[in-house]
Amino acid sequence: MRSMPATRPIPSTKVPASHADGRPVERCAAETWQCAGRIGSLGGRRLALAVPSLATGAAIAWLAAVAYPAPADPTGAWLARTVLVLFAVVMTWQSFVAWQYLYGLIAAGLGARAKSALERRSETVPAQASGLSRTAAVVAIHAEDPVAVFAALRVMARSLARDAARDGARDESLGGDIDLFVLSDTRDGAIAAVEEHEFARIQAWRETAGPGIPRIRYRRRTENIGRKAGNIAEFTRTYGDQYDFMIVLDADSLMTGATMRRLARLMEESPATGLIQTVSYAAGRDTLFARIQQFAVRLYAPLALRCLETWQGPDGSYWGHNAILRVAAFADHAQLPVLPGRAPLGGEILCHDIVEGGMLARAGWEVRLLPEMGGTWEEMPTNLVDLLGRERRWCQGNMQHLRVLPWPGLRAASRWHLAVGIVSYGVLPLWIAYLVAGAWLAARTGELGLLGYGLTGTGAAAHGLAALTLTVLALPKLLSLGHVLASKARRDAFGGTRSLLASAALEQGIWVLLWPVMTLFTAGAVISTFFGRVVRWDAQARDDRKVSWAEACRLQADALVVGALAGLALALVGDPWLALWLSPVVIALLTSPAQSVLTSRADLGRAARARGLFLTVDDTAQAPELADLAGSRALPPPKRAPVLRGPLWVPAADEA
Repeated sequence: MRSMPATRPIPSTKVPASHADGRPVERCAAETWQCAGRIGSLGGRRLALAVPSLATGAAIAWLAAVAYPAPADPTGAWLARTVLVLFAVVMTWQSFVAWQYLYGLIAAGLGARAKSALERRSETVPAQASGLSRTAAVVAIHAEDPVAVFAALRVMARSLARDAARDGARDESLGGDIDLFVLSDTRDGAIAAVEEHEFARIQAWRETAGPGIPRIRYRRRTENIGRKAGNIAEFTRTYGDQYDFMIVLDADSLMTGATMRRLARLMEESPATGLIQTVSYAAGRDTLFARIQQFAVRLYAPLALRCLETWQGPDGSYWGHNAILRVAAFADHAQLPVLPGRAPLGGEILCHDIVEGGMLARAGWEVRLLPEMGGTWEEMPTNLVDLLGRERRWCQGNMQHLRVLPWPGLRAASRWHLAVGIVSYGVLPLWIAYLVAGAWLAARTGELGLLGYGLTGTGAAAHGLAALTLTVLALPKLLSLGHVLASKARRDAFGGTRSLLASAALEQGIWVLLWPVMTLFTAGAVISTFFGRVVRWDAQARDDRKVSWAEACRLQADALVVGALAGLALALVGDPWLALWLSPVVIALLTSPAQSVLTSRADLGRAARARGLFLTVDDTAQAPELADLAGSRALPPPKRAPVLRGPLWVPAADEA
């Protein structure tokens, strides 16, 4: 961290002293007497997930080998063994996914006994400023829509003022505990001019918006070194010594004032914690694709997140936004190096957040997850084309982590977080290989075999294989649905039982069509990364964007070609059962442009909502901040904006 004169003393209780190896003294002292027990407890929690996952994968592999032994001829034997190995690998991964949901369900049933002390405290901590710390809420942007960014900033500013006023504060210092920053990396001069225009508007608005509106600041870097990670790092070097904590937000993030203050209080009370990650659910978009995804994430994520929080303990991960960080810890221990070698696997680290979290944990800081904090949201790609583009970027970023895994000193859980990200993408080419090899073998033998998961087999082994495989594949969604149905409050959040069941059934049907397209595309991204293709890391399209037929056909031509070739091959083979079994995959690929075009329509999304489909709690019990943001987007911008005189980076009172 760059040495700068301190303008305000930082309370010593907020920034733990460190040993020579960087571990916070408080964490060491507090855990010395219970270290063995804590590690044992965490070890047991982790083994409770790992052992059943591996055992289930091994059972599936054994049943598959017994039910479908390799034929005698060399070519058939080689092909059968290839299918068996691929089947065993992908099903072991699916077993791990399934056990996460069962594990999460059990942990949810245990209630407070499965929660960390920090999470239990988060349920009662006051949403009030203590006066002991200062926090910067920073929004890092790069060529985003400035009107949308500053609209969300207004909502958060009003929320901070409203919640502070509700607590009874009425003096001029109200709202002074949190400052809002816009950190721009925009290179386009026209977009930058609009950013400055919107900043002038919001500064003029702040003067007339009443008491408690926090200070709002803006700056644009002239050199975009390190992308977002470099943007945040530059902020910590320049202004970090004025703040104890930093809430990192993306351009599409939204967080309530109450949640911001609760996070700050939790950091004050937890001097060994370097980072607290919240869960930001997708909300606020109206295309059919977005509404389906918003519904699916709300329905299926909670059990997986409960599992994640339970086994990882203090060795959590960082997702890059909607999290609070201890500025001094982040500045001292989470500055990213440049990976050796050339892009795509070398160079600047693209998916930097998980690496930064691992570096904090390596230095001895606790990295925590609050899966049920609430009051935080984000937006997601509103159509299939934009989602696939994001997946290509994320794929390259995760593949880069192959060079991060061997770093010395990383905690085992951090290596596991990195490995899961790598495998989650790496398993997709294996799925494609399994389907191709399985179809080839089925065409040779006239029997679906492992391609049919044992459903067409005879004997106890085949029946057991079919039952176990289908259970593994169906369990995540069935457990999630059952968890919601078991509670009236949870059912009501989705619009009631009828709406929930109808939406879940439709979502599953649409997922059958989306999965082959996404798998083919992402598998191609994995392979192209290892062949040296470097993706562009441009700004995301975040609005309700309708995809044209021309764009969909051009960008998904590979799916059309593969679908046509697969259909032709099945026709030449002439096996009706094989053709019937693989027809959903072929249909999905051939209709992929239509999927992109139709699901990108906002009118269909709004019609689904009007009919009670794909509802979430953000529809049935909408937070004031989401309603405020939706209302601000409906208003046209003024014809003339007020002119702000003076520097764009408005100095704080103690800087002037």
